[in-house]
Amino acid sequence: MFKILDRYIIRKFLGTYVFAIVLLLAIVVMFDINEKLDAFIKAPLKATIFDYFFNFLPYFANQFSPLFTFIAVIFFTSKLAGNSEIIAMLSTGMSFNRLMRPYLVSAAVIAAFTYVLSAYVIPPANVKRIDYQNTYVKNKRVDYGANIMLMVSPGQIAYMSRYDNLSKTGYRFSLESFDENKKLVSRLTAQSIKWDTLYSWRVQEYVKRDFRDNREYITKGHQLDTTIAFEPRDFLISTVDHEKMTSPELAEYIYRQKNRGVANIKSFEVEQQRRIAMTAAAFILTIIGMTLSVKKVKGGMGLNIGIGLVLSFSYILFMTITQTFALSGLTSPFVAMWIPNFIYMIIAVILYRRASHG
Repeated sequence: MFKILDRYIIRKFLGTYVFAIVLLLAIVVMFDINEKLDAFIKAPLKATIFDYFFNFLPYFANQFSPLFTFIAVIFFTSKLAGNSEIIAMLSTGMSFNRLMRPYLVSAAVIAAFTYVLSAYVIPPANVKRIDYQNTYVKNKRVDYGANIMLMVSPGQIAYMSRYDNLSKTGYRFSLESFDENKKLVSRLTAQSIKWDTLYSWRVQEYVKRDFRDNREYITKGHQLDTTIAFEPRDFLISTVDHEKMTSPELAEYIYRQKNRGVANIKSFEVEQQRRIAMTAAAFILTIIGMTLSVKKVKGGMGLNIGIGLVLSFSYILFMTITQTFALSGLTSPFVAMWIPNFIYMIIAVILYRRASHG
């Protein structure tokens, strides 16, 4: 299936990709230690190594995978071109399309690897990393909420005047149920409500009113264990919660929150689209990098690497800017995350046509 030449290019591509990751991560670790030195001193060494760095490094590497891919392609292809290996390959009658095949195979390996990491591996690891940061660096947890209202299910609306996540307790709680004609059929009020697990809640000092046959039936009590289909994470939303969910969990959460009418889920939708868009970036940036560096130039590979760095950083910057547009509601998460890919795909096609016919 793969010839010697294919295996050679794939090995060079992936080897340089891994080398670029290791080299840059070593630099990042030094800067990160310098920035968070006070936190690392007061935190247990075991927690710093296993809870933070073991989870931070894969997270960072995956975030900047497009940059590593671009650098790898530019570096090793420029080296091949500088040694006249590309010229030798094409002079044997090999087409440019055939030469591109092992590059695309390598890009597919990187795309699959980064997607599996971002969708299934990194989110559980982020739980430990973010907990470490909240404990020793800067606490960004959302532990309190006020005037909370959300749709539990169609026809059911819950309200709490205040919720304390440290004690898992909400105060001045009410749950109203409506029929198909939007007529109130029952209303549960309680002085407090305490979350147990999943959808299990305990209401205290409650009054329940049922409206049937033009009559009102009142039930009172000191304590009642009940099931209500919502949990604290549905209304206590921090800026990093989307990083702790696997892709199936993310899709389920977005679907559930949309049905409840919750508005502040843009970051979750952006994250969902970003994970998919990043897989396409591996192919696009591989094509751009290969077509830029396939020809031998005077002065060596310095110019190609410089152009590659500018393009890769501009891609990451562009995606960051469009992500801000989505979070502010100026555009949809899908458009925001895919606009950079569409634009750079046009650049890739132009460069590919020029390189293949040049």
